[in-house]
Amino acid sequence: MRFTVSSTALSNRLVALSRVINSKNSLPILGDFLFEVVDGRLYLTASDSEVMMKTSLELTENDGNGRFCVGNHDLLEAVKGISEQPISFDVDQTANIAKIGYQNGMFSLPVENADEFPQPQQVSDSATTITISTPMLAENINRSIFATAQDELRPVMNGIYFDLTPEYLAVVASDGHKLVRNKILTIKSEQPAAFILPKKPASLLKGLLGKQGGDVIIRFDDRNAEINFEDGVIVCRLIEGRYPNYNSVIPQSNPNQLTVDRLGLLAALRRVQPFSNDSSNLIRFHVENGTLQLDAEDYDFSKTATERMSCDYNGMPMSIGFKGSSFIEILSNFDCEQVVIQLADPSRAGLVLPSEQPENQDVLMLMMPMLIND
Repeated sequence: MRFTVSSTALSNRLVALSRVINSKNSLPILGDFLFEVVDGRLYLTASDSEVMMKTSLELTENDGNGRFCVGNHDLLEAVKGISEQPISFDVDQTANIAKIGYQNGMFSLPVENADEFPQPQQVSDSATTITISTPMLAENINRSIFATAQDELRPVMNGIYFDLTPEYLAVVASDGHKLVRNKILTIKSEQPAAFILPKKPASLLKGLLGKQGGDVIIRFDDRNAEINFEDGVIVCRLIEGRYPNYNSVIPQSNPNQLTVDRLGLLAALRRVQPFSNDSSNLIRFHVENGTLQLDAEDYDFSKTATERMSCDYNGMPMSIGFKGSSFIEILSNFDCEQVVIQLADPSRAGLVLPSEQPENQDVLMLMMPMLIND
């Protein structure tokens, strides 16, 4: 079997697929790329047994159909170093050798039987389908993934929760200390459904969707999801279990409202945070009479820092503690000019919202407070 393909197109696809493959695999074949040539098109697949990603590209020319597996590392390193030009594959499946030729040379690699490559889990015919624009999905994953947990005892917290309701699609992530809830108001269903997308396929999508247009079609059942996008498809096993009732932890009435420049607050926090205690990372927010004061201290090393900035505030004077690194993450994942921080009292969660909501969306982030010693 022979075929020819663009070196740059092949390299780009293999780099994306390589992110699926683990450094250590339960089956040796999972360290390979699966190549399938069908009617002038090359289909490439990578899998770690729980996440499978498949993509395709047009062949310049080909002689016959066929399928084989080849180790990911050597092929990827070789192809990445070749400038844009045609690469030809001459595969001898009897001798289990692929000879790859390019303008200034050639190399050969062993190939393996493609029948040993595991088949992806199938999504049932009764699966729920969600159609969402590529930019919208990319934006929501980017905004949420930082808030997922790494918790062996509560694996449901380790992914992004998609909650389809009669009013909206909510995209939620939380680690128990911070929470992100994105409502997409244009997507709804009379038949409620939900799934928890693991962090690995979410990270793959985050890297793949940014430059694409069109729609993403997500089909899911109780165990698996199939995500079809412009350049390919990801099939993954979902996190099983019941996601906590995220709406119950979001306060309905935080009357003290603070409006502040997002980038200004972000810069101030980055300056003050290094002076906080390494273990707690506590930053004290004191707001009064249109001034927000940030205080950090680490008395073990005789370090303190204070910074003040102007803001709009319509509530009682208040001091409340937040974890500095988490608040920096929250502010970094907005793209608005100003944020609104809604507070009730120093013991209750604070809400951070954009001053202007994105079109057809309702974005909210929540931050649990920390105890401060006045």
